[in-house]
Amino acid sequence: MNALGMIEVTSVPAGVEAGDAMLKAAAVELITAQSVCAGKYIVLVTGEVAAVRESVAAGKAAAGMKLVDSMVIPRVHPQVPKAINACTEIGRVAAVGVMEAFSLCAAVQAADAAVKAADVELMEVRLGRGLGGKSFILLTGEVAAVKAAVEAAEAREETAGLMNDSAVIPAPHPDMIRALY
Repeated sequence: MNALGMIEVTSVPAGVEAGDAMLKAAAVELITAQSVCAGKYIVLVTGEVAAVRESVAAGKAAAGMKLVDSMVIPRVHPQVPKAINACTEIGRVAAVGVMEAFSLCAAVQAADAAVKAADVELMEVRLGRGLGGKSFILLTGEVAAVKAAVEAAEAREETAGLMNDSAVIPAPHPDMIRALY
């Protein structure tokens, strides 16, 4: 199983430079490198655990004081990269969980924890685009599973103090589903 690594930087030029350093440091594959709201820049890579750790370390070093956050998830759930790229197809929606995070890295970690904790499907992990630097996670499943997933995500040590708000909506109205997804 591949690892997922990410850096979040306060500056677009510094983020591009850090991303370049990440890709040159180890044999990793770029998932995305892009500017996000509030003038930040993110870089996500995947690969073998050791390579991702090396890549993220190089990105952190290159970003220096402009680093906001970073993370490595050794055995990332396969739904997470798909949800980041909004490439998921969802069938029936029994309940929806919505979580908001201040840190983009925390949102990715919360999404991974949620999908590993319960039988849920990630709908989307929106990283800072149009959100003033925040992120949100949408997931679906049966009500109890969605509640368990949200609780597990919020309980992670890595997300402590970085999760802003959450809601679990049983049997959401179809118009809300279309508005979200």
